Amino acid sequence: MIQGLGQSVGPVLKLLLVGSGGREHALAWALAKSPLLTKLYAAPGNAGIAQVAECVPIPAMDFAGLADFAVKARIDFAVIAADAQLVGGLWDVLEAAGIRALGPSKAAAVLEGSKGFVKDLCALKDIPTAAYKRFHNSANAKGFADSLGFPVVIKADGLAAGKGVIVAGSKAESDKAIDFMLEGGFNVLGASARFNVLGASAPGGSHEIVIEEFMEGEEASFFALSDGVHVIPLAGAQDHKRVGDGDTGPNTGGMGAYSPAPVLTPALERAAMEQFIKPTVAAFAERGLTYMGVMYLGLMITKNGPRLVEYNCRFGDPEAQVLLPRLKSDLLAALLAARDGTLDKLSLEWRDETALTVVMASGGYPGTYEKGHEIFGLEDVAKLPGVTVFHAGTEKRDGKILAVGGRVLDVTATGRDVAEARARAYAAVEKISWKTSFYRKDIGWRAFKR
Repeated sequence: MIQGLGQSVGPVLKLLLVGSGGREHALAWALAKSPLLTKLYAAPGNAGIAQVAECVPIPAMDFAGLADFAVKARIDFAVIAADAQLVGGLWDVLEAAGIRALGPSKAAAVLEGSKGFVKDLCALKDIPTAAYKRFHNSANAKGFADSLGFPVVIKADGLAAGKGVIVAGSKAESDKAIDFMLEGGFNVLGASARFNVLGASAPGGSHEIVIEEFMEGEEASFFALSDGVHVIPLAGAQDHKRVGDGDTGPNTGGMGAYSPAPVLTPALERAAMEQFIKPTVAAFAERGLTYMGVMYLGLMITKNGPRLVEYNCRFGDPEAQVLLPRLKSDLLAALLAARDGTLDKLSLEWRDETALTVVMASGGYPGTYEKGHEIFGLEDVAKLPGVTVFHAGTEKRDGKILAVGGRVLDVTATGRDVAEARARAYAAVEKISWKTSFYRKDIGWRAFKR
């Protein structure tokens, strides 16, 4: 029996990891090191994940197919890595089939599936956040946006691959964004799962948006692990959302990150747990819901203290690529403890070093981009000390590694400090190329400025 896991898991664990991005490669890389593991499957995986797991060609949104495979393969535990599967209810499907899985459930994943729900929760529990209102009607939305002044933030109420937020700097931009989102410009998953904190569904079947005041400050991410009763901190990171150097251009899923983030002082990390995460988990419990799994807290550090930007119900991407290389403890043991309600018996150890990742993307991202170009230089980078390349959008075909996604590679390095980690990461990036590759050249600039 493995101590602290709440039940005997034995010396053998077959694990299924669902997903195919850079976050999933980082998870597979970390999970593959666990002494509890004897077999790791990934569905559908990618060319990098295939180096540490057996990839099975089942789409991540084929819930019935995943459950059928898990039963036939006698999977002991499943890790669901991405928001779309969690909000869509894959945890519920797997558990109903008798497969233990890391959640949260579909009901609890509303924490990420509805931005309006989160804002209402903040209002009810006095969690610091921006002033806001929820709208289905464009005229009313525009009036409220005008009253807040510009810039103003417009959010699609659902999942939009990290691109469902628009910061409008003028009335013209605001009006255009409101019309775009309410007319269905974002095909969001989770928008139909609109709940307020009392459990009542929002009116009608139309799209919903959240209009909120613009918060001035520095943004950072903090992660925790919950079993529904006990909550333990993981670590913090700082992402780079904009596509271009100097934080210019449109928002993306993330162009790079580093951990730890100097802006997240020990005092702020304590505040993250006490003022945000613990009250949120407790609020779910009050409503008969168990929030079990990873909790991603997006914070804006303002002159008046930390305020909530967003919650997510999984590891971040690319934040996972810098958190997991710093984790000294067994990741699988921690995730099992969250599933089995024994986090109070667990303590985690972290390496005293910095990790930094640079995202290499395909030209045109986050818009239209070309696919299928061969990637060169990966073998050379594999020889560099302190460097790990996590694959995000790759495919192996005829012996070649091809770029098939918008975000293609996460070139990650560790070092004694952010300067050494950054130098190692960019030295590796310079050795990798494909026809349309590009990357930001200023990842970590806030840490250097500080």
